[in-house]
Amino acid sequence: MAEHPSFTLAGLLAVGGTAGFIRTGSKPSLIAGLGLGASYAYAGYLIKGNKDYGTELALGNSIFLLGSAIPRVIKTRGRAPVPLGLFAAGALATFYYQKKVREFRYGV
Repeated sequence: MAEHPSFTLAGLLAVGGTAGFIRTGSKPSLIAGLGLGASYAYAGYLIKGNKDYGTELALGNSIFLLGSAIPRVIKTRGRAPVPLGLFAAGALATFYYQKKVREFRYGV
C-alpha cells in the first residue's frame, strides 16, 4: 500500500515537468520532473517488492521536492498555484514517508 503515493507522484512529476517544458521551454523543469519522477517510480518498485531502502528513497525524494518548492513559494509570495501544489505534495509526502520509515524501523 505504501507504494501508491510513490507511483502517483512519479506520474504527476513526469507529466508536470514535461508540461513545464512544453509551455515555457524550461529544460530544468523537464530534467527535474523526469528525474524525480523516475526516482519516485524506483522507490515505489522497491517498496512494492518489499526490498531495502524503498521508503528511505521515497522520503529523500519527498524532502527534495519540499525543499525545491520552498524558494518558489517565497518568490511568488504564495500566489502561484504550481509552487503551492509542489509545496503541499512535498509536505504531505514527507510526513507520510517519515511515518512509514519510523514504522518499519521501530515498529511504532
